[in-house]
Amino acid sequence: MISVLKGNHDKIISIVGFEIGNPQIHDSSLCSTEGVDVLRFTDPVNALEHFKINRKDYALMISDLRMPVINGVQLLKTVKDLNPSARTVLTTDSGYGNKLIQEYTRKNIINGLLQKPVEAHELVTEINKQIDIIERPGKK
Repeated sequence: MISVLKGNHDKIISIVGFEIGNPQIHDSSLCSTEGVDVLRFTDPVNALEHFKINRKDYALMISDLRMPVINGVQLLKTVKDLNPSARTVLTTDSGYGNKLIQEYTRKNIINGLLQKPVEAHELVTEINKQIDIIERPGKK
């Protein structure tokens, strides 16, 4: 069974505008772990509003690059501005050659990158990696 690491505190993970083409990736495989709530947003504006209200509870935001109104890079930059300890992952099908993506990765504004299509095990591995970093300060 696929599961996310157990945390000591309630945490929010949100997946924003992320097209899940693989039917193996279900919320149940991501949120079966106690203390982790996985939320999905198709609208990045709604995701940002939720983040603003709950920023102290957020562990991770995973965002697609291409979305209407706010793209993933802009969204994750705003998330880091509001809560620098929140972890961020960008998904893209266009590769990582974009200079802004490279710069934000170097500056730890974007903490992880996933190339689409994303398989269930890749998503869970990246979530576990980011949660592990939160729970073990000093890691990057």
